[in-house]
Amino acid sequence: MSDKPETPEQPGTPGSEPGTPDKPRREQPRRRQARGERRIAQLLDAAASVFCASGYTAASTNAIAREAGVSPGTLYQFFPNKEAIAIELGGRLMHEMRQTYGAVFGRVDPATPLAETVGAAVDRFVAFNSEHPVFFALMKGPDTPGRIAEEHEALHATMVARIEELLSSYLAGRPAAEITRTAHVCLGIHKAGLELALAHEGAERDAYVQEVKNVLIRYLEPLTCDHTPAPSP
Repeated sequence: MSDKPETPEQPGTPGSEPGTPDKPRREQPRRRQARGERRIAQLLDAAASVFCASGYTAASTNAIAREAGVSPGTLYQFFPNKEAIAIELGGRLMHEMRQTYGAVFGRVDPATPLAETVGAAVDRFVAFNSEHPVFFALMKGPDTPGRIAEEHEALHATMVARIEELLSSYLAGRPAAEITRTAHVCLGIHKAGLELALAHEGAERDAYVQEVKNVLIRYLEPLTCDHTPAPSP
């Protein structure tokens, strides 16, 4: 005898519940929708914990449901499988990451000390990944779902473009191809350093973050010296 599916915690239809003077009918769908959104947030938080603890491949919908304190049937009302959960979680994190680098990167006053600009960018990204460790867990794995991998590639390209914009404030007069290459190197240094920093906690993490800043500053400082383009042949 098959189990009866649970009633989905999703928005209802108008008139599905009788209205009262205190609770008009139009408020019922909104409340159901709010409950559904809270449940989705609960499931995504649980998935983040499971993905961080065991990785994407070893994670299961049963483990995510257990972490969320709900039945697997409740989970399946919102997500058909583990990949759908990862894609939704990754998409939300991508959106937040775009907001993060949008607030950091951009043209700056060339008079701003390079160390200050580098420090602000590194601190913002380390803070984001420290608050959302699942972002790094999902992005670095070889088994990352295809749609997340595609979004990550797009994010990478956009980040390079924004770093180019920031660097152009300091590298005026240098060829565009050189600035692009420098941006790629900076992002590579940051990613490698981020992995090292996230493997530690407390004062040791702070020390690794400072090392990343030092590497970037020492790499960029010689490039920010006065540069006179070579005359055209």
